[in-house]
Amino acid sequence: MPDNTVFDSVFKTMMQKTPRLIVPFINEAFGRSYALDDPILRIDNEHEGPLGKNITDSMLRLGDKIYHIECQSTPETDMVVRMVEYDFAIALEEAIRAGAPYEMNFPESCVLFLRHTSKTPDELQMKVNLPSGESFMYASRVVKAQRFSSDDIFERGLLLLLPYYLMRYEGQLSEIDGDDVRTSELVAECAELRAGLESETLAKGDSLLYEQLVELIIKVTDHLLAKHETLRRKVRRTMGGEVLELMRERAERLEREAEERGREQGVEQGREQGLEQGIDALASQLRARGIDENVIEEAMAAARKQ
Repeated sequence: MPDNTVFDSVFKTMMQKTPRLIVPFINEAFGRSYALDDPILRIDNEHEGPLGKNITDSMLRLGDKIYHIECQSTPETDMVVRMVEYDFAIALEEAIRAGAPYEMNFPESCVLFLRHTSKTPDELQMKVNLPSGESFMYASRVVKAQRFSSDDIFERGLLLLLPYYLMRYEGQLSEIDGDDVRTSELVAECAELRAGLESETLAKGDSLLYEQLVELIIKVTDHLLAKHETLRRKVRRTMGGEVLELMRERAERLEREAEERGREQGVEQGREQGLEQGIDALASQLRARGIDENVIEEAMAAARKQ
């Protein structure tokens, strides 16, 4: 599977299953102070307008603002062109929806660069010149994932970055895999990441978020280490891959047991319902024959005891 497909898939999965992870990211990127439980309204990421269809990675409303976030795995120099296109389409679609008098409001936008180089700017900018001679500067925020240490990630609640953490070592993996000391250091760093994740999730009673993030971390690291099987197994085990499998097996076993209990209860309930229906039918027949009601009651009681 190509790099961009894996990384995009992981990002979109987080946006769909764990959207609250975007809140600390927005706070970091835009200098906001939203709470984790502030309501998030996800907005359709397909935008059909006069310029055609655009599909963004994530768009949402938080507070009174619309945020547009793109996750970019390569440090493309023309990313600003795409962002202008996306944001213009978003603003135009909103203006058309609102109707006259028309007004365009651009979203708060940001690009998360999973990889960056010395040429990757700290802000995406494009100068827009109007026929009147006036001009303005379009700007989009930039966040460079590899600039955040593990301490930064946990102190600022940026769990959104965890699945991509080992990407900072992808150019060194062959060397690490052939060096026992460096392998041990990487495994120890992974153990610290896992401990930090457990502290932020399991210790707070959120086992679901723990499972979801471990699954995504494993997905990315398996991809990065596909050519380094020995190192991959060590990292996978340390990051909780085996524990995750055990948790899933336990969940599946409990689900099977619950289904079995449900079937057994259903059979027993069916028997009881059938018995009651038979007793009621018998009582109706006896009444039709003019049998005394006391006799009928005794017959029904005797039938229930059998």
